[in-house]
Amino acid sequence: MRVAILFGITLSLGISIAGVTVPVTPAVQLRDGTVYFVQPPKLVNATTTYKDVNIWGATYYFTINLPDNAGESLQKVTITQREGSENIRYDLDHTYAFVGKSDRKETRLTLGAVIGERKTRTVTVSFDPPVTPGQTVTIALRPVKNPSFSGVYLLGVTAFPVGENSHGQFLGFGRFQFYSNRGSWGFP
Repeated sequence: MRVAILFGITLSLGISIAGVTVPVTPAVQLRDGTVYFVQPPKLVNATTTYKDVNIWGATYYFTINLPDNAGESLQKVTITQREGSENIRYDLDHTYAFVGKSDRKETRLTLGAVIGERKTRTVTVSFDPPVTPGQTVTIALRPVKNPSFSGVYLLGVTAFPVGENSHGQFLGFGRFQFYSNRGSWGFP
């Protein structure tokens, strides 16, 4: 028998710390233990340093905002290639993340496991410790090289809250347009 489960009621609690009241929004947890964000993160931007095909040394930046009222910290992010004529390969050992945006790098974050799954074209980036609500973070993913074929490549970004049984929230696509080299040496 299926039982409809209501996600729950989000309570707005206040905790007083040194005379300052800080609102706390608890995470949503279903009876089966699945944890959800109360307010999901947002994919702010996805950009690359180089847009030409076959270029070495590019970096793909994915900027995510975790709102104050997320209800739970950000444990991991998956980036899955959904479209593009060539599978992009990554140099996972050079993946890093930081607080801020690609043009305004602040504090470097410590990462846990960074795992690539070639069959599903997915990279999983784990944060250790998890990212607390109220921060904008950027993941820097380094391809071995840009794809050999020009065109649009869509990379789906999904965020997961802390918990063994957490529900991933799809944030949207990073859209990268790669162009054929404009000159024999990559110069316009």
